[in-house]
Amino acid sequence: MEQLAIVLIGLIFLMGLMVPLLRPLFKNYTGRILALVPFALFGALTILFFTLPDQTSRIIETGFGFLPEMQFTFRIDGVSLIFGMMVSGIGGLVLGYSSFYMAKYAGRTKFYFFLVLFMGAMLGLVFADNLLALFIFWELTSITSFFLIGFDHDKEKPRQASLQALLLTAFGGLCLLFAVILIGNLAGTYSLSELYDKGFRFGAHSDYHLVFLLVSVAVATKSAQFPFHFWLPGAMNAPTPISAYLHSATMVNAGIFLLLRLNPVLGGTILWKSALILAGGITMFIGAFFALGQKDLKRILAFTTISALGTMVMLIGMNTSASIKAALIFFIVHGLYKGGLFMVAGIIDKNTGTRDIDKLGGLLKTMPITSIAGILALLSMSGLPPMLGFIGKELIYDAKVQIPELSWLVIPLGVAANMMMVAISVLVFYEIFLSRRNKKPIALKQPEKRLPGNFLAGPVALALVGLGLGMAPGWLEDTMANAMYFIQSEVVDIDLALWHGFNQVLLLSIFTVAMGVLIFVFRRPIGKLVRIIIGWTDQYHLPDHFNKLIKNYLSFAGKHTNRIQHGYHRYYLMTFFAATFVLVIYQLFSADDGWFPVKQVSPLQIHVIVVLLVAMMGVIFAIFTKSRISAIISLGVLGYGISVLYMLYGAVDLAITQFLAETVIMVIFVMVIYHLPDFAVLSSKKSRVRDALIAAGVGVMITLIVLKARFINLETPVSEFFAENSFLEGHGRNIVNVILVDFRALDTLGEITVLGLAAAGVFSLLRFDLKDKNTKK
Repeated sequence: MEQLAIVLIGLIFLMGLMVPLLRPLFKNYTGRILALVPFALFGALTILFFTLPDQTSRIIETGFGFLPEMQFTFRIDGVSLIFGMMVSGIGGLVLGYSSFYMAKYAGRTKFYFFLVLFMGAMLGLVFADNLLALFIFWELTSITSFFLIGFDHDKEKPRQASLQALLLTAFGGLCLLFAVILIGNLAGTYSLSELYDKGFRFGAHSDYHLVFLLVSVAVATKSAQFPFHFWLPGAMNAPTPISAYLHSATMVNAGIFLLLRLNPVLGGTILWKSALILAGGITMFIGAFFALGQKDLKRILAFTTISALGTMVMLIGMNTSASIKAALIFFIVHGLYKGGLFMVAGIIDKNTGTRDIDKLGGLLKTMPITSIAGILALLSMSGLPPMLGFIGKELIYDAKVQIPELSWLVIPLGVAANMMMVAISVLVFYEIFLSRRNKKPIALKQPEKRLPGNFLAGPVALALVGLGLGMAPGWLEDTMANAMYFIQSEVVDIDLALWHGFNQVLLLSIFTVAMGVLIFVFRRPIGKLVRIIIGWTDQYHLPDHFNKLIKNYLSFAGKHTNRIQHGYHRYYLMTFFAATFVLVIYQLFSADDGWFPVKQVSPLQIHVIVVLLVAMMGVIFAIFTKSRISAIISLGVLGYGISVLYMLYGAVDLAITQFLAETVIMVIFVMVIYHLPDFAVLSSKKSRVRDALIAAGVGVMITLIVLKARFINLETPVSEFFAENSFLEGHGRNIVNVILVDFRALDTLGEITVLGLAAAGVFSLLRFDLKDKNTKK
């Protein structure tokens, strides 16, 4: 069964790539057909969910790889099972839901293509056993979500929202890449299974703070933690199926999954606890607070998502068995109710034409099925029995009570946030499903009974699952225990029940509900106050400041790019040569052994000096002559002089090569010279003097480098390797030839290719020039 699960994950990627072929074939049924594969995966994972042998069991299916460090291996344990079931199950429902919702949208092929690839990337992320593979899937979710959020790219707001999401999550992705490389280098492996089995802990390592900082930035940007939370409400500009999927079980929960995966490696330190609890607590509170001041149903749900993500981060930061258990249950709770509520919002918007809660009301009578699914989801969000959300809230309070050193902070923040969540749930329930006072009648575009079953199936199924798990939570215990083992590295007994007696946690729950209802009763003055505070904070509106920052950065980069990348290649070369000259000369003269070992210099012979003087005279003559033929002959003198030097020092093969190359070059120059324009003075005297100084400086620099290199004493000179292996490995007696055709064969091939392209270019220029002349004649 585990092999089938891995095959189905691969099939989802293949299915995504085949969407352009499937869409014309199945047309409006495409979403339903595509949903079959994630549903099959959900079924396979469900069987594994109920058949794990024991708490410590895991299933690792080796995939494929290109390098020892880069292996696409997959790990199935309690954590990946929980996340994988949510991703595949909700993904299948969203695909079926999209068949009707997206029926009149243009670009549906693109929509299904990116949605299925996004699903595959998220599944790859949660099942990856290799950290580098996990990073690849992490980045793939960012890229595909960019196209999904910006689906309506003809509108400005979706474009801005998608760009914000991409820039922030891509920045976090780079941080994750650096963190993964550091972890792999420090541990000697990129395999999560090896890290767990060997019990690696980085808390005491000197680089721990850097690794934690990089991971926390990746999590904060992906999971919308303060101060990077502002991109998430903007993502509401995407079509509702995308919002339902991204906010319930996938994109924003990737950071939560990463924290759970790395908790055994990085968790348990004071920095881990303090940073995550603080960031999560602030995010939890401001998400719930800002949700109170919203009128658009999707924006309300977006801000409550921010609050829920903050809650999970805070629980993981607390790092106790109770808090990790609460985080896992709350992940399931949040995915069920949030996915259902977003689908309900889409149904309401599609059938009424509005998402403004002030304009809605009385839908319980006109849309009973949608309303019941929404009410059950709201019960779970507010933490009321008999929904699974009640158990989740109880576990959260229990975890906070069991950490007395921080209860003074986490309990008030948690109770305040949950009070507002209760108030929001009651407000949405009353304004949308009950209230008709002072509101115009809502005209439905079509009766609910005429809506397709697959359109209503998603929210109904999620609501029923939340109800069923709330009444029978024991189904989750075995897999939860397995997940807890791989997060906490210890066997933990899981006991989930709807009723644990009359205790402190229940009192907190009762107080929370009572205060939430009280906030609802005084919703008008409280809502007005919240909107005043929101309006006051708009001067610090982070999305606008972010857009302004990006705009200023692009303007700044454009100005400096135009200044540096001006297109004049001679200035590029001058800058390069001048900078290189300064750096190399500084390095030569700052060396401890001096710039040149004078004592080791051998005396020059008179015939060598004569050859050098003749070559120098040829260069000088080539510079000042006004005849092209004379210049070519003078450069030939230089080339032949170098060939003579090779012969004087015993490099006969190099001398022959140089003679042949110089002859060929001179012949080509003579052939081309007649097609060149007449001499013209195109530069000033100052520029020629400047160029002469730069050229002389570069010549001096190269000379000094060669002299310096001649007397560098290496422990094992590279020449010894070639001398020892040229005959044995390369089967050649000429070391130079073996180096060229064996040891650096690709380099030689590259040089030959460059020369071939240059020859083809010269031939083309000559051919076109001759054609032009013949045409003029």
